[in-house]
Amino acid sequence: MKGVTTQQGRETLNKFKMEAANEVGVDLKQGYNGDLTSREAGSVGGQMVNMMSTEQQWSFTRKNARKIGHSETFSLSVQVGI
Repeated sequence: MKGVTTQQGRETLNKFKMEAANEVGVDLKQGYNGDLTSREAGSVGGQMVNMMSTEQQWSFTRKNARKIGHSETFSLSVQVGI
């Protein structure tokens, strides 16, 4: 795994990859997985990205101070990626 410099980092990344593979139904083995199809390998990578990039949505209502009895609703959607 290129860019991971510690044993703990490699283990954490490998655990993360195994969890992603399990979620998409790919039978990933420890070590070499050259028998995977491109589709299976891509689905594992795609699931890892989905797990890292979450979207958060908030909605709130505030009263309009200038117009008595009026309120405005605002929605905020944020996508956070690692």
